Amino acid sequence: MDLTVWRTFVTVCRLGSLSAAAAELHHTQSAVSRQIAGLEQQLGVALLERHARGVRPTPAGEVFHRHALSVLSEAHRAVRAARDMRDGAPGRPLAVGATPSLAAGIVPEAIRALLERAGPVRWSLLPGPSARLHDRVTAGDLDIAVVTDAPPGLPQDPRVDRRFLGLDEMVVAVPVGHPQAGRGPVHMRALADQIWVEDNDGSEALLRRQAARAGVSPRIDLAAADLLGKLALVATGHAIALIPGVLVCALRADVTTVALVDPPARGIYTLTPRRGPHPSAAPLRDQLATAFAPGGRDDPRAPDLPASPRPDRPDSCDPGGCGPDSCGPGGVSLDSLSPEGLSPDSL
Repeated sequence: MDLTVWRTFVTVCRLGSLSAAAAELHHTQSAVSRQIAGLEQQLGVALLERHARGVRPTPAGEVFHRHALSVLSEAHRAVRAARDMRDGAPGRPLAVGATPSLAAGIVPEAIRALLERAGPVRWSLLPGPSARLHDRVTAGDLDIAVVTDAPPGLPQDPRVDRRFLGLDEMVVAVPVGHPQAGRGPVHMRALADQIWVEDNDGSEALLRRQAARAGVSPRIDLAAADLLGKLALVATGHAIALIPGVLVCALRADVTTVALVDPPARGIYTLTPRRGPHPSAAPLRDQLATAFAPGGRDDPRAPDLPASPRPDRPDSCDPGGCGPDSCGPGGVSLDSLSPEGLSPDSL
């Protein structure tokens, strides 16, 4: 298929108008109409429908539009990679994946440290849930992923090299002014009457497990679509939430945290493909290991991931709250991440 026609279709969908697309593409409206009609004939299905203010994709058109965007993006990357090789530019970009909480601070900081040491490296960062990032690594789409073993855990996969970075203790996010704000570690029982909000099954499983250990049942009365929504409900006083400790330095100003006595923790890992590793993946992994514990550590829980003694909390923020200047791994605002990039699995 001619990708020129695909670009025309994507432009029409974005602008919602054949005439506007024609003007942007420097075509006549009739030429744009012929391209769309030819594409529909080739596919055997209508892609656009008219309405009072222009056109919009049909259900089939919406599906095709999503795939067309991916194809055009990959085509652009292929052209750029070929031209980079022609011009003697550095090799392929380093494709990094991370769960949203790790993409909010530790991973960008590690990338910055890598660039300061290694010089210019082209890179990209894809936030997503651990399971999806694992699949992207095995598919060859990611060179390194920073994931967690929060429920349901990580699969054993001989195609992937998994390295343990450290443990991240969970904390409770509360609105500024909450009665527990500013206090020392509290028992889960002290929060038994609070309303909780959750945004994914993994975090909810950790919360219920922690509450069961304390002999209480959490009131998870609210649900959020993602991590940003979860924190918005906390900030406005509707609920409290269990969140990763690595997020403390990236929290909005109207949210603070409370440490728990004997808190739940999740393991943080890097995943890299065993075959054809990117030359910058190992140096980035070293920077990530430094963020948790200088020198890094091998995975003490492979291959079956049984429970292991909890090491000392890595150098990081005080769970009671801190600013960017007082925390090494943090200092990147959660608001700086695109909402589209945040998956429902916010761990």
